[in-house]
Order: sequence, then structure tokens, then C-alpha cells
Amino acid sequence: MRQCCRQAIVVLLAVSAVTAAGPGLRNAEAAAEAGPRVLILGFDGMDPVLLRQYLDEGALPNFSRFLAQGAVVTPFGTAIPPQSPVAWSNFITGRDPGGHGIFDFIHRDPQTMLPRFSASEASAPDKFWKLGKWKIPRGTGKVKNLRQGTAFWELLPGADVDATIFKVPANFPPVDCEVRSLSGMGTPDITGSYGISTLITTDPPVERDLAGGRVESVYLQDGRFTATLAGPRNTWRQGDPEVLAAVEGVVDQEHGAVWLRAGTHEVVLKAGEWSDWVPVDFPMVPLLKSVHGICRYYLISTSPHLKLYATPVQLDPERPEMPISTPGGYSRELAEETGLFYTQGLPDDTSALENGFFADADFVRQSELVMAEHLAQLKSELDRFAGVERGLLYFYFNSPDQTCHMTWRNMDPGSPTHAHADPAHAGRIRDVYRDLDRALGLAIDRAGSDALIMVMSDHGFAPWNRAFHVNTWLMNHGYLVLDEGTMPTEVDMLRHVDWSRTRAYAIGLNGLYLNLAGREREGIVQPGAEAQGLLARLKAELEAVTDPLDGKPAIKYAYRADEVYHGAMRDTGPDIVVGYHRGWRGSNESALGRVTESEFSDNMLKWSGDHCMAADEVPGVLLVNRPVRRANPALVDMAPTILTLFGVPVPADMVGGDLFSE
Repeated sequence: MRQCCRQAIVVLLAVSAVTAAGPGLRNAEAAAEAGPRVLILGFDGMDPVLLRQYLDEGALPNFSRFLAQGAVVTPFGTAIPPQSPVAWSNFITGRDPGGHGIFDFIHRDPQTMLPRFSASEASAPDKFWKLGKWKIPRGTGKVKNLRQGTAFWELLPGADVDATIFKVPANFPPVDCEVRSLSGMGTPDITGSYGISTLITTDPPVERDLAGGRVESVYLQDGRFTATLAGPRNTWRQGDPEVLAAVEGVVDQEHGAVWLRAGTHEVVLKAGEWSDWVPVDFPMVPLLKSVHGICRYYLISTSPHLKLYATPVQLDPERPEMPISTPGGYSRELAEETGLFYTQGLPDDTSALENGFFADADFVRQSELVMAEHLAQLKSELDRFAGVERGLLYFYFNSPDQTCHMTWRNMDPGSPTHAHADPAHAGRIRDVYRDLDRALGLAIDRAGSDALIMVMSDHGFAPWNRAFHVNTWLMNHGYLVLDEGTMPTEVDMLRHVDWSRTRAYAIGLNGLYLNLAGREREGIVQPGAEAQGLLARLKAELEAVTDPLDGKPAIKYAYRADEVYHGAMRDTGPDIVVGYHRGWRGSNESALGRVTESEFSDNMLKWSGDHCMAADEVPGVLLVNRPVRRANPALVDMAPTILTLFGVPVPADMVGGDLFSE
């Protein structure tokens, strides 16, 4: 394709020999010399097997067109473990976890032995002037990106590359540099969490302690109710109380409608309708300080019970309280051009479906709204990219990942929850791939014939039918010991573990750690021969674990960190990464440092598809309109490849190579 472009320029130059060269011709020549122009579409969780299936069914005409132009579907090596923050950090830095230090969604502090989020860290001001019930911060709070290494786009401005990085995961807060970037996975909602929605209802569920959701139980008096939305902690008040925003409503059950007022804004909805984005203000100091957010309402029903859903309150992209873009005004410009949008890192509300706020159809509709936003934003960025002579556009879609997590059970009869899934949405994953096909069609049509186009994913997908409780297995085999008199179900976040007798423990979805002397606060395993012997024994025993349900092996590899990781951060992460066969995954309980009564259980969650398994069980995909020459291409190759395309020297600490060189 690039050759065709050059041939066209030769023809134009020949014409210029007999006619005076106009300014348009000179611009075309300059553009060809200035290049390259590189467009990357990041489809989180696109699976090579599903992609081939839908291609064979004829469901993806633009992928077929792309393949007809010379692209091929190549399995793309993922990370160990194939978790999104780990995998995208490989993409960003060209390093493996031993270099960038992101090993799992969850890490642990070896001194407190408490879990923490691995990707970022927030700290409030620690010094104040106190005035009665008020405290005036002497400074500002900080949010720190914990990923180590250089993001490849930090090196592009020095080579005069116009770069836009749109919502790449593991980039919150965004790296401070000159490129246009919007933060992605890891960006919190207004409360600082990964997303807490609200259900306002006259029929509250019995279980109210929900992850990712809060219930506002209301009573109707003459059809009227008052509820609240949760905001941030008020660090200007003693005790840091939660700030709430009031929502007033009137329910019209006869016509199935509701009138809402939040602040100065009014909304009228009929059952089944979504509102547009509505501003939500949280006053911190009267007349001096407010935090601005936005949310959307969805009226599920008015009769026999009121069920009104409010999205997690998003950071207002026009006035974000935390840094979400570079330059700071980019999020505002995008909102002005395409409308207000989800700023939360993973916007498809999987918690609302898991908590019962949503039925499958509600989740699908909300996911469609997210996709519509992204397609509008892609069009806007492609229009800008069309005028760039030398540049990079990276654009990310989250929906294939979250849709596969939540609707795998709808299409898979082998899922333990298949019988309870709505068969009307058995084809939902295919529908999302069709949306991604539309995105690729936009890219092909608008990027320009000289653009290098790459489609890639960070990992594939597989069913998750059985959960393995690693900490329970460690306890049953004598590696993890509880405090005297403690029942297994009393253990949470590794509390009530007897560290004086514990040699290994698990935290996170794939991580297993030695209780290592000199690293862990109460470590008892001595580095050297004792640690090496224990690692060898654990690896052998874990890879021999079979599921009593069918006698099949559950664990494909117990990767040793000292064999698969490279870099200065290697010894700070897990000592063993548990890689499962398709169908098995580490349990949520073990990920949070809990111990259960049994080592295996059926996965009865709606979260029924997953990828936190052995890396070769769930490779991603790579498609490029240019031959890929590197054997066994992988995520760590992307950063060196992009730098090489723009003539930027590749840092020595990047472990990947150029995709277009042998």
C-alpha cells in the first residue's frame, strides 16, 4: 500500500515536469517524506478463536476486507499472567513485569501484609490548618502511577511525532508528557473507587453489602421520594465525611414515568429510558470548593416497585478533579466535540449485572451506550489523524473484554450458570465483534491509504467454570498455618494467619509468595537453598493438582518468577505465578487473602468468561496491513516496533524486538 502511494507520487512528479508544480503537489510530496502514519486499534480481550469463527460466518465484512488487502490473523503473545494491567504494561514499556513492576490487579505490602491495588496510589494532604470543624489543607493530594519504565510515547515528541494515546489501560494518572493522551483502565469514579453505581428502589435486596454498588432504599409519600448519590470524602472537614448529593423524585406509576431533580437539573424518564449525562455537584466548602461529576439515570421500573439506576458518578471531563488527560484541556476539548462521556476506566457496569441491579438486557443496553460513545470519539480522532503527516493514533475499546466476562455463560452450555442466562443474548459477543468490525471499517476508510494499520489485543478469552482456592490448598498441604483456634472462613485479607509457621501464601488472581525472611515482615523462609527447594517443591505439587470433579489437571504451569521475569522489580512480585488450564481460574476469595472450606468450587458468578490462566491458553491477536517478520510476536514487541518505525532509538531495557524485522 505504501508502494502504491510512492508510485502515485512518481506520476505526479512526472506531470510536474510539463506543468508548474502547485502547492497541493508540494504538500503531498512533503507528506510522503514526513511519514510514517501509524494507527493502532486496541481491542481488549479479542480472541483468535472467536475472531476466526465470526469471520467464517461472514459476520465481519471489514475484517474480511482488511485480510483481503494482505493482513493475516496472527496469535499474539500475551503477558504472564495474562491480566489486563500486566499485559498493557508490557505493551506500554516493552518490559515484562520484572521490569515494569505490575504483576497483578492486586499486590501486597510485605510489611503490613495487606493487599493494595497494583497500578496507582492516592494520598491525601497530611498537613492542615484547623478552624473548628474545618481543616484547610496545606498542600494538595497526590495520585501516583506505580508502573515503572518509560512509556514509548514519552520518546515520540523528541522525534516530532504527533501522537494521541486514547484510553490505554494502566495509564492513570496519565504520564506527564507532550502527547495527547486520555487515561484508561484504572481511572476511578468520583468516589475514588473503580465504579460504584446506585440503585434507588422501594424493593431493596436483603444483601446490601455489595461490591461496586450501593442501594438507596426509599419510601413513596404521595409518589415522592428523596435519595442520595455518594461522592468523595470531604478532606476539608474533620473526620473526612462522605459527601452526598440529593436526588428528589416524583413517581407516576400510572404512566410509568419519573421526574427527577438533582441540584438545579431536572430529568423526566419513562420506564426503559436512559437520561443524557447530568451534572452532579458535591459541595466541599460552601461558596469556595465543589467537586464536579456527571451521571446518567436509567428508569428500570415504576411498578410494582420503583427501580431507578444511576451510573457511577464520573469525573466531569470538562472539569476533572483528578488528572485524566495530557494536556489537561484535552478531555474538555473532546467533550466539547463529541459530548460528555464515561471517564471511568472500565465503563461497562459489570457490577450492576452481578449485583442484580441489571438484567442481561439492561447490561447489553448500557454496553451499547458505551460503544456508541467510543465510535463517535474514534470518528473524531480519525478526522484529526487524516490531517497528520507524521504521527501515531492509538485507540482503545474495552467492550470485548467486559462483554466476554459477563455473557460467556449465555452462549456456553458448559457454564455452571448457563441455565439461568437469558438466551436472547447468546449472540451478544458476536454483536460486539460486529461493532469492532465497524470501527475497523471507519479506520480503513478514514485513515488514508498510506497509513500503517495495526489491530491487536492484549489476550484472548476462555470459559471460567471452576475456581481453585489456592490459600486453602496451601493450608491443607501445610504451607499456610492459621492462628490457633481460627476457622478457615474467619480469614480475610490474610488476617489471622500465623506468620511464624507460614511458608507460602497467595494474594491476587495468580500470585503466590514465599514468606521470605528479609522481605516479608515476619518471613521465615531463608533466601538461597531453602527458598529454592521450596519453590521447586511447590511448582511440582501445583502442576500435579487435579480437580476432583473430573480428575483433570487444573494448573498447566506454576511459573517461577526467577525463570520468566527480567528486571530490577522481579524480586518484589510473586515468586510463583499460577497459570491455569482453560476452564479453571484462581478464586476471588484467594485473591483477597481468604481461606475457604474446599479447594475447588463451581463458578456460580455471572462473570463466566476469563483470561487469568496460562499465557498460551489465551493468546491475543495481531493483524497488520504489512508483513510481520518476527517469530512469535508478543506484546513486549509493540513499544520497540513503534519507536523503530519513527526512527527513535529503542531503550536497552526493553526486552521485545521489531515486528517487521527477522
